[in-house]
Amino acid sequence: MYFEHRVKEFISNYQFIGNEIVITEQMQMLIAGTYVMLTFGMRNYLVSLFAKIIIYPSSYYSTVNQAYHKGEFNPRMKAIVFSWEDFLLGHATSNDNINLGLHEFSHVLHFHCLKSNDPSAIIFFDEFNEVMKYYNDPILNNELIQKGYFRLYAYENQFEFLSVILEHFFETPHVFKMAHPELYKHIAVMINFKEKYLN
Repeated sequence: MYFEHRVKEFISNYQFIGNEIVITEQMQMLIAGTYVMLTFGMRNYLVSLFAKIIIYPSSYYSTVNQAYHKGEFNPRMKAIVFSWEDFLLGHATSNDNINLGLHEFSHVLHFHCLKSNDPSAIIFFDEFNEVMKYYNDPILNNELIQKGYFRLYAYENQFEFLSVILEHFFETPHVFKMAHPELYKHIAVMINFKEKYLN
């Protein structure tokens, strides 16, 4: 009931725009459900960093960097953009640790918690600093790379590091917990995630 309420609130709060594609209720539900899953442990889960969700049928050309994209978070435009084909692929395979929706919404959460001072954001930021030690500390970082659990894109920058880690957290939580128990614990505290949500 609580989850459904948040999904409805999300859908009524943000504008869905189809670009060469018709927006359906299923699209809205899947996108909202992905966001709510990520933010379920947070009291203030709706953020003002984006106002619209733009959906393309497949990968699209971005004039920002003259390249094809599958998805992006554009703070200046206050928009999240998805290739619907790739968004669906993220849900079709639940154990490949690639989920476009989780990935882009993680960027939103990251930006929000760097700027906000609500209690959830403060906890997020404190734990984020602990998580970043695994990115910045050469010994911890090398240990992650050697184990090979996270895909190499995680090491592009701190934003991608967090987004890739959160994809893994939701897609293969039991593997994550076994491979990197301390890092897993920091992520769980960061988003106030309770393991009962997995059952």
